[in-house]
Amino acid sequence: MDKESIQFNQLCTFENFCAIWSHYGYMNDFVDVIEQEFSRIKGITYLDHAGATLYPESLVREYYQDISRNVYGNPHSHNPSSRLTHDTVERVRYRILQHFNTTPDEYTVIFTSGSTAALKLVAESFPWRPPTAAEPASQFCYLTDNHTSVVGMRGVTSALGIVPLPVFFEEIEARAKCAAQTEGSSSQTPHLFCYPAQSNFSGRKYPLRYVKAIQAKQLYPACDSRGRWFVLLDAASFASCSPLDLQEYPADFVPISFYKIFGFPTGLGALLVRNDTAALLRKAYFGGGTAAAYLAGENYYVPTANLSDRFEDGTISFLDIIAVNHGFDALHTFTGGMDKIQLHTFGLACYTYMFLSSLCHGNGQPIAQIYSDSEFENPSKQGPILNFNLMDSHGQMIGYSQVDKLASLFNIHVRTGCFCNTGACQHFLGITNEEVKNNLQAGHVCGDNIDLVDGRATGSVRVSFGYMSTFQDCQNFLKFVVDCFVEKPVKVDRVKLDQVKLNTLSKWSSLCGLTLSVNKTPEQMENRDHSSSDSADLVVKENEGKSITKEAKSHRKDPTLTNIYIYPVKSCAAFEVTNWPVGPLGLLHDRGWMVVNGNGVCLNQKREPRLCLIHPQICLPSNTLLLQASGMDALCVSLENVDEPPKSHRVCQSKVCGDRVTTVDCGEEAASWLSDFLEQPCRLIRQSHDFIRNMKKGLEKGVMSSSLSLVNEAQYLMINRASVDLLQRNIIHRQEPTDDHCLFDTQQLVSRFRANLVISGRKPFEEDDWSHFIIGNIHFQVIGRCGRCQMIGVDQVTGTKTKEPLLSLSAYRKGKVTFGVYLVHQSLEDSNATLSVGSSIMAEMS
Repeated sequence: MDKESIQFNQLCTFENFCAIWSHYGYMNDFVDVIEQEFSRIKGITYLDHAGATLYPESLVREYYQDISRNVYGNPHSHNPSSRLTHDTVERVRYRILQHFNTTPDEYTVIFTSGSTAALKLVAESFPWRPPTAAEPASQFCYLTDNHTSVVGMRGVTSALGIVPLPVFFEEIEARAKCAAQTEGSSSQTPHLFCYPAQSNFSGRKYPLRYVKAIQAKQLYPACDSRGRWFVLLDAASFASCSPLDLQEYPADFVPISFYKIFGFPTGLGALLVRNDTAALLRKAYFGGGTAAAYLAGENYYVPTANLSDRFEDGTISFLDIIAVNHGFDALHTFTGGMDKIQLHTFGLACYTYMFLSSLCHGNGQPIAQIYSDSEFENPSKQGPILNFNLMDSHGQMIGYSQVDKLASLFNIHVRTGCFCNTGACQHFLGITNEEVKNNLQAGHVCGDNIDLVDGRATGSVRVSFGYMSTFQDCQNFLKFVVDCFVEKPVKVDRVKLDQVKLNTLSKWSSLCGLTLSVNKTPEQMENRDHSSSDSADLVVKENEGKSITKEAKSHRKDPTLTNIYIYPVKSCAAFEVTNWPVGPLGLLHDRGWMVVNGNGVCLNQKREPRLCLIHPQICLPSNTLLLQASGMDALCVSLENVDEPPKSHRVCQSKVCGDRVTTVDCGEEAASWLSDFLEQPCRLIRQSHDFIRNMKKGLEKGVMSSSLSLVNEAQYLMINRASVDLLQRNIIHRQEPTDDHCLFDTQQLVSRFRANLVISGRKPFEEDDWSHFIIGNIHFQVIGRCGRCQMIGVDQVTGTKTKEPLLSLSAYRKGKVTFGVYLVHQSLEDSNATLSVGSSIMAEMS
C-alpha cells in the first residue's frame, strides 16, 4: 500500500468520525451487542439494508420459543388456540399503530404479503370514477421518483380509462395555484396522489407536510382539480430507519414492509388505511373470512363490517404476524426507538458521503459521481442511502457490475442497477425515454448486469445502512474504493469538504497529524496538470511496450493446444488429460454431474470454495467416475446411463444458469460422501441422458444452436497462455514487496480460469478477435468472451479466497471484465473425434 493510501486510512478513523457525529450507537456495549446478535455476518460488510435489513439472532430465538410453547390455530375458528391467535394478532395490529403514533380509532391495519401487495390493493379498491357530463374523471397522480410498484398501479387505472399523471417534484410547489373554478366546488370526484416518504434510489426524504397540503388542495396537481384528493404515502423505504407520525401527517394510505424494519419475517407487509377514508373503498373479489353472508346459488354477498377482515382474503399469515411482535421487542431493546436509529444511520451515511464525494484520483479527477439532491446535512431531508457511480482517472464511468464483482471479493454486499425506480434512475443518470427503449433493444433488461451501453451507465451502485450498521462498515467500504479504484496518490477535494459543512481539511490534518494532497479550488482543479494522468494505469502492456519487427513476427509459431481439462463435476477440481474424445455436448463427460445442497440448489465455488478440493477422475476403460478428497476414501460412481434409474436414484429438476434441467440423483452413498466432506447436506446429481438443453448465447449473432451439458453458457471455454503471462506480470507489478509473488505463477493462474482448452497464442488476447478456428480436424466457432466474477479468486489448490487476479484483470480490461472465449464445435464429421495436446491451431479473425 502506498504512502497516500496509508494516510487516507489513518484519516478515516473512528475518532475522527466521533469528532463530527456524536449520535453513534445506542448503548455503551453497542459493539458487543452487534457481535453477539449478528455473529453470522462476521467478516461481511453488509450495505444493502434498503433492500432487506438484518434480523438479530434473539428475534428468531424468541419467536421460535413462542411458537414452540404455544398452540396457535386458525383465527377463523373459535377454539382456544384460535382465540389465542386472534388476540395476539390484534395485539400486533395495535403495536403497529402505536409505532406510527396513531390508534385503532384513526387507522386500520390490513395485512398483506408486502408493500407491493398493499399498493395493488389500493389500486383495485380505490373508487376510480370515469368522466361524466357533470363530473371530471378521477386522477391518478404519482411522483416520478416512485418505486415500480407505485407506477404499476396505472395498469389498473388505465384499464378503467383513467389517464395517469406523472409529476416531477419541482412542479409540486412551482405550479401551485388555486384555480378560481375549484373554489367552493362541491365535486366529490376522488383523486389519488402517491409519493414516497423516502426515495429508495437516492434516499431523499420528501416533505411529509405535502400530505395535508395535497388533501387541502394547496399544491399542484390538487389545486388544479375539482374533487376530493387522497394521499398514498409509500413508507416502505422511509419506515426502515425513520419515525413516522401519522397524527401529524395523516396520509390516507400507508404501505409498509416488515422485513425492511426488522429483517424478519419476510413476505409480510401491511396497508394502514385512515378510517375516514375506508368507507370509500370497493372490493369485487371476496375470499374466506371476508363475508358476513353470501349465497352460492345467487349473486348475493354482504361484506363483513370490519375493514381488515373485509380486505384480508383467506387465512392471514398469522405465524409471520406473531413474529412482528418479537420484531418490535428486539428493535426497542437494542435501540430505544426510531429517533435514535435515524440519527445513527444518518451519521454513517453522511460520513461515507463526505469522503466519497471528496475523493479524487492522483490527477485530480473525482472518483465518484453521486446521485443526491442534498449535501447530507439534515436527517429530516436525507435517509441512510448513498447512490453513485465510480469513474476512472479519465472521467470514464466504471460499470456497476464491475464494482459489484470487486466488492464481493472484499465481502462487501451492495445493490446495483436501477433499484425498481426507473424514474429516479433516468433523472439522475440523464437517460432519455428513447435510450431506455434502445437499451432494451441492445439486450438490457431490469435486473441484469449490462451496466454500460455505448459507454453510458444503465444503472448505479447503492449502499445503505441499517440500525445494526457500524463505523467499521463505512471504513471497509471506503478502503475498498481507495484500494481498487483510486489512482494514487489519493487526493481530497477541500471545496467538497467545505460544501458538506463538516470539518475543514486543516482540522482533519490536525486530528491525524497528517497531510494530504488537496485541490483547494475549482479553478485549480480546472488547471491541474494532466501530464501524470496515466501514472497509475497498468504499466505492463502487451509485449511490455517493445516494438516487434516484421522479421520477428515471421518467426512466430502458430498457436498450439497446450492443455486439455475436463471438469466432470461442476465446480470441482479439474481433470487434466492429453487426449480426450469429443461428444455431442463438448468434451466427453465434461460437467456431467453437479453437487446440490439440501434444498436442491446447485453449489459452486462462490458458495462453497471447498468444492475445488474434490478431485474427480474419469476412467473410460472401467466406465467409472472416481471422486477423491483428502481424508476421505475414494468414491466410485458408474458412468452408465440407465433408462430406469433405481428408486434411490430419483429424477429431479434443477437449475443451471437460469435454465431448468432434468437430472438424476446418484444415490445415498454419493450423498453421504459429499455431505461428510463438505459438512452440510449435499447430493450428487447428473444430467439425464435424454434431456436436451439448448445453448442461448450467441444465437442473436447467427451461431448454430448447440446442446449443452451442465456448463453455464457454452460447450467449451478457451484461454491463451500469452494472456495469462501478461496478467501475471501485471499482478506482480501491482503487488507490494511484502506480498507473496509465487502465489501467482502462470500455472496457478491457468487453474483459476477453469478453462477446457489452453493454447499458446502469439500474443495476449488475440483470441478475443477470432471468429473460427480448427484444432486437428475439429472446427470451432467463437461465440463470445467469458465475463469473469469473484470465483477466479478461489485458489484451486487450497480453496482459500484472494482478491487477485480479479483486481488486476479489472484494472487492465477497463469495462467488462472478460478473460477467455466461449466456443462451440461445429458439426462433427468423425464420430470418434478426439482432441490432443500439441495440435496446431488455424485461426480466422472476425
